[in-house]
Amino acid sequence: MVIEQVTRLSVFPVTAEVNKRGHLVVGGCDTVKLATEFGTPLYVFDEAGLRSKCAEFKTEFGKRYADVAIVYACKAFINKPLALLFQEEGLGLDVVSAGEMGIARSAGFPLNKVYFHGNNKSAEEINLALQWGIGRIVVDNFHELGMLGEIAKERNRTPDILLRLTPAVDPHTHRYITTGNIDSKFGIPLASAEEAVVTALSMANLNLVGLHFHIGSLIFEVEPYLQAIEVTLEFAAEMKRKHGFELKELNIGGGVAVQYSLGSPASPVSYYAEAITAKIMSKCQQLKLPLPKLVVEPGRSIVGQAGIALYRAGVVKDIPGIRRYVSVDGGMADNIRPALYGAKQEAVVANKMNEKEAGKYTIAGKFCESGDILISDISLPEISAGDIIAIATCGAYCLSMASNYNASLKPAVVLVKDGKARLIRRQEVLEDLTRCDVV
Repeated sequence: MVIEQVTRLSVFPVTAEVNKRGHLVVGGCDTVKLATEFGTPLYVFDEAGLRSKCAEFKTEFGKRYADVAIVYACKAFINKPLALLFQEEGLGLDVVSAGEMGIARSAGFPLNKVYFHGNNKSAEEINLALQWGIGRIVVDNFHELGMLGEIAKERNRTPDILLRLTPAVDPHTHRYITTGNIDSKFGIPLASAEEAVVTALSMANLNLVGLHFHIGSLIFEVEPYLQAIEVTLEFAAEMKRKHGFELKELNIGGGVAVQYSLGSPASPVSYYAEAITAKIMSKCQQLKLPLPKLVVEPGRSIVGQAGIALYRAGVVKDIPGIRRYVSVDGGMADNIRPALYGAKQEAVVANKMNEKEAGKYTIAGKFCESGDILISDISLPEISAGDIIAIATCGAYCLSMASNYNASLKPAVVLVKDGKARLIRRQEVLEDLTRCDVV
């Protein structure tokens, strides 16, 4: 039974281990000590895991394809220290708002390596993108295309743009994170894509350099990517033949799966890189197209496993014959994924890694919603108030979707490496909750 908690370490950061005291260690740091020093809830990122994932994407795609850019999707989670880390690793950034652009700019990130996405960009956001020299604007629809053209003309700018297409490909994932189907708020349907290309080519203040698609998240198979590449390259060849369009960049989005639970292993980056690059090269050869620059936009697959959440256990409620709840000092305000998607995650008792399991617990959050359940019916050692519960694979879409529900305080974030912890975001204080109020 003891081996079960140790087995779960496979979905924790790559540096996760158990020390002589039976405590969970990440990045050489005792997580129980981290919880005491920085308070809980606490999010912990493993710097070695982050950097190794960046390197893995660059290496696996780079050794198979001559011209490739790895662009981190900030929506998974971004702040200034992480932006600096990704800059050091040679990645670009994919942003979807003025806020994410602003974080990149405040960190001194090279804005020519930033791709600006979004299905409803405002005029103010477009003006900022042009003013700050954002590298690529990924145009999502005709309204944006017209607005961007007018603003670029007024500002005497000629931004490089890509058109986001909806390739009508089913990625076989949760419907809330499917984005490449025909029935999607994102992108230009193929039926209208030719008109978009002709319109963009006719606008003197826009430089159409490529095409983009993003079919969804948590994609465990390569086939949906291959289908989308097939459709998009065939469309590009048709546009070249009919309108002289030159495909200089092909942006295939992100969506590479990560492992959240022991029962759903994910394939390595090499699996995706091999299939995707081979498909592009063979299809371009077949269609007599020059090889475009390949842009890949991973987010979750870089930060997901590198981050964990630490909570302190409080009330243990045993309903005989029904369920045993343990309530923690966080929940859906810092990790809404289980409530929103029914997401499954793994957990361990960080201060009892060597103790035997004592039965099943349901880990409940502290917020005033019955749906505030982080993990249902997981086998763990005996839990008492004060124990530290660590939940794995919390690096993506937890902090970025966090809220102040019930006027809660957003947690601190630390980056750990070689036994040292660095605070990269402080915990909010009560004054933060009223900082924007006007009386």
